[in-house]
Amino acid sequence: MGLAVVHTRTIEGLQAAPVQVEVHLANGLPCMTLVGLADTEVREARERVRSALLHSGWDYPMNQRITVSLAPADLPKASSRFDLPIALGILAAQGLLDAEQLARHEFAGELSLAGDLRPVHGALAIALGLRRSATTAGGPEPARHRRLVLPAASAAEAALVDGVQVLQAQTLREVVQALLPGSDALPLSQAHPPPRRCGSVEALGPCLRDIRGQPEAKKALELAAAGEHSLLLVGPPGAGKSMLAQRLPGLLPALTEEQALDCAAMRSVSRAPLDLAQWGQRPWRAPHHSCTAAALVGGGNPPRPGEISLADHGVLFLDELPEFPRRALEALREPLETGHVVVSRAARQARFPCRLLLVAAMNPCPCGWLGSRVPGAPACRCTPDAVQRYQGRLSGPLLDRIDLQLEVPATAPAELLGPADGEPSSAVALRVAQARALQLQRQGCSNAQLGSAGLSAHAPLNSTAQAFLQRAAERLGLSGRSLHRVLRVARTVADLSEMPQVEVPHLAEALQMRRALMHRGAVPA
Repeated sequence: MGLAVVHTRTIEGLQAAPVQVEVHLANGLPCMTLVGLADTEVREARERVRSALLHSGWDYPMNQRITVSLAPADLPKASSRFDLPIALGILAAQGLLDAEQLARHEFAGELSLAGDLRPVHGALAIALGLRRSATTAGGPEPARHRRLVLPAASAAEAALVDGVQVLQAQTLREVVQALLPGSDALPLSQAHPPPRRCGSVEALGPCLRDIRGQPEAKKALELAAAGEHSLLLVGPPGAGKSMLAQRLPGLLPALTEEQALDCAAMRSVSRAPLDLAQWGQRPWRAPHHSCTAAALVGGGNPPRPGEISLADHGVLFLDELPEFPRRALEALREPLETGHVVVSRAARQARFPCRLLLVAAMNPCPCGWLGSRVPGAPACRCTPDAVQRYQGRLSGPLLDRIDLQLEVPATAPAELLGPADGEPSSAVALRVAQARALQLQRQGCSNAQLGSAGLSAHAPLNSTAQAFLQRAAERLGLSGRSLHRVLRVARTVADLSEMPQVEVPHLAEALQMRRALMHRGAVPA
């Protein structure tokens, strides 16, 4: 009888939890039994492992009972990344591999029938999990010195994580030969991260100067970028709402190294290809309005991240906002407030971050021409009831969570055909970066993340400003949440003006940026 233990990891949400693959050989009816909440992909490893071992020239215990336990037993296991650890465990249980060498490494990889190693998704998340285990105080001592062995197609992705030594292999035979008794170290090549850039402050994407007119909307974009404030643009068709939203990523500072790793890990877990050409750039997600609530906030079994999590540290653009399913929009309320989403299922629960910048666009009415002041524009023929029903698709609690709500009027043809005006994105991005740096130095987070205690400490009001805001809140019927959001926007306005104190003009500008759908009382002409 033989017993062997191989270390690997499983993906649970965005975390890579450690798993021990225990293999036991005993006399009995020849079979392989997999226990430990193994999914279908894991149970199918029986056939892949048997064929891969035989084709690689190693013995498979045909006349013994093989028991494979994936511990901890109460943690669900999915994916084919357990093929390589199971194959190594079977060989180690026969006494063919060096147990000490085996204990100093973690393995993940899918096996082909011929013994080749195929790539696995979540390689970057696995490397991050190993680094966290190695740096956690009080963590298991052996985990602090383990190296990660992955298929060559996945190793470069995992090598992006500093502090983790990643080794790569093409076949099962390469790994087994390196673990034979007498081998002092794994004769496997070390994976090196592909070239990438991070920390660039230059503006990316289309330039803000391409948009003619719309000075208020451009100011709203600057405020949204500087304080991470959510933004709603309301205007007729062709007013430039989508063009404005597409220029927002170019105003945001580049991602830090840790933020870039988080974004890459999220894409890796979602099985999306990793595009290193976009390393260090803010994510941009623009789902179609026909997407479901599960696609927007996450779901499935096992749970996978949705669009709001894939937009973590970036921008989520929802065009034609009222056309989204009501259930999908209402699912955004808690994530916008907390910065994370918890996907719960009967057997498991997954937590995904979603600290994003929401930008939405909509027409004021079903036909889109309500309130248009451009000569020659079509007249709105929607009834007041139709306008109310259309705008009523957005619930009050959802609108209450959007910091900036701006009306974007149509631009006159003479202005559209005129010369470019306004500042380029690079100039605005420089002010945004300075405001962000000031916020991080003062409070450790952006203004949009300030709580009530943080607002009292970092956005105090003098008696004049407090009286002004109180009168405005009573007149406009602002809720407590809306009042705090006005204060956060006013703090950002003051930061862009390099003012230490929030004054009345800052509050007035913040209030003006929150009245696109407030008391429209619009009746078509």
